[in-house]
Amino acid sequence: MPFDSKVPGLTILAKVTPAQAEILTPEALQFVATLHRIYEPTRQLLLQRRQQRQVELDNGRLPDFLPETRNIREDATWRAAKPAPGLQDRRVEITGPVDRKMVINALNSGAATFMADFEDSNAPTWENNINGQTNLKDAIHQRISYTAPNGKQYNIRKDGKIATLIVRPRGWHLDEKHVLVDGQIISGSLFDFALYFFHNAKKSVEIGLGPYFYVPKMESHLEARLWNDVFNTAQDYIGMPRGTIRATALIETILGAFEMDEIIYELREHSAGLNCGRWDYIFSFIKKLRQNPDFVLPDRSDISMTTPFMDAYVRLLIKTCHKRGVHAMGGMAAQIPIKNNEAANKAAMDKVHNDKLREVKAGHDGTWVAHPDLVKLALKVFNEHMPQPNQLHIRRDDVHVTASDLLNTDVKGAITETGIRANVSVSLIYMEAWLRGLGCVPIHNLMEDAATAEISRSQLWQWAKHGARTIDGTVVTPKYLLKVLDEETQLLAKSMGEQRFQASKMIQAKAYLATQITGQDYSDFLTSLLYNDIVELEKVQAHI
Repeated sequence: MPFDSKVPGLTILAKVTPAQAEILTPEALQFVATLHRIYEPTRQLLLQRRQQRQVELDNGRLPDFLPETRNIREDATWRAAKPAPGLQDRRVEITGPVDRKMVINALNSGAATFMADFEDSNAPTWENNINGQTNLKDAIHQRISYTAPNGKQYNIRKDGKIATLIVRPRGWHLDEKHVLVDGQIISGSLFDFALYFFHNAKKSVEIGLGPYFYVPKMESHLEARLWNDVFNTAQDYIGMPRGTIRATALIETILGAFEMDEIIYELREHSAGLNCGRWDYIFSFIKKLRQNPDFVLPDRSDISMTTPFMDAYVRLLIKTCHKRGVHAMGGMAAQIPIKNNEAANKAAMDKVHNDKLREVKAGHDGTWVAHPDLVKLALKVFNEHMPQPNQLHIRRDDVHVTASDLLNTDVKGAITETGIRANVSVSLIYMEAWLRGLGCVPIHNLMEDAATAEISRSQLWQWAKHGARTIDGTVVTPKYLLKVLDEETQLLAKSMGEQRFQASKMIQAKAYLATQITGQDYSDFLTSLLYNDIVELEKVQAHI
């Protein structure tokens, strides 16, 4: 029997277990339906606006600061909300998907906050999403525990020294195809936000920490305005004072970088600052400017935070945040500890140390790590150079960033066969794991999520589109890349063994990747491209 939502007009097309039904209550689903009915038309208009802006970029128009919002940027008098309880000191934030063991380990890690992620480090299967909601509800109500298959027990610390929970819903572009309202597929963003908020907002206030969110992948201040409207409606719906919610906006699109002031302004009573979503930012830079040969970039490994367009983005973000009295959060250290190789592990940890040292000296108020073992390392750097809770007093009035600075591709580096093969390998391995329901995967001693896979496949597309040359003179053609794809797939098959390879999703991943690296077809997001393959509907395919 299909699940009865008991909400007129709302249909759930997935199988629902008794435990999941405790999340999918009629009251919670009524809230989901209400937000959908109010805000889905605006979401669709904003997604159409994205496509219109892409056409303009494809025709040669470069991003620039908006003349119509100049007064917001130049008005030095307005400020956003003061830091909320549990968010004054955010010197180290750990991030990760919403599986039960990860949630417990992250809360116990010693980090100031934990960003529980329904987005880039989570493959949005129905099980992952709904079970993740259960895990976060249990965490907020401090009753979460986990028993591993080997019998090991995991529980949250009893001394109260657990990380402040911040939740990242999916971006505006992603759907939740397991749920229909009035016959229409709903927004993944609203679904994730609504369920978490409905079940946990009042308890968050009771414990004095939240509800707090990260909002991802916005391309304009109008998309931030939509979030702010959703927050106000949600707070009104349950009788919570407006401004109780706080949200940190990830600046991880090149278009968003030109509207930092405006994004904070739209969210101002709910704003907790901005974050340098560095990997998605590189992806967005390539994606949005992919038709323009002036923006062809070298190997991913040559693009660092000191690359001119990345350095300008960081300096502008810190200046903008501190001017408005909110936190400027640094980016992700993707390295993970390397076991059984002391020299390689030391080199990786030195990279993390140097990255965090650069961030704290630049004026960031905190940083991200992806692995619990990196928390102490990052804390040590920030504690040494930032003894106070944050650096909001560092105004960076010396910074003046122009549009050309944000588009400066004077990058030292080259395209190499090694870089091409690494991009193919990372894309294949990540896509295969994602199709199996894993959104966060260790690859080549880095914790890779959707953002790094996006960089890899987008670079391949860009190089093929513009006939780029490698450092040894090889022209990167579609035929060449498809040959490399065949070879890298064979190498993976050999390393995995025939039986494991055939049982994997590698052939499926290869078929998808082949459509994305010829300089012709290009999907806006890999997650959108692959999503139908992880959708499991009771009333199959008729609605998608």
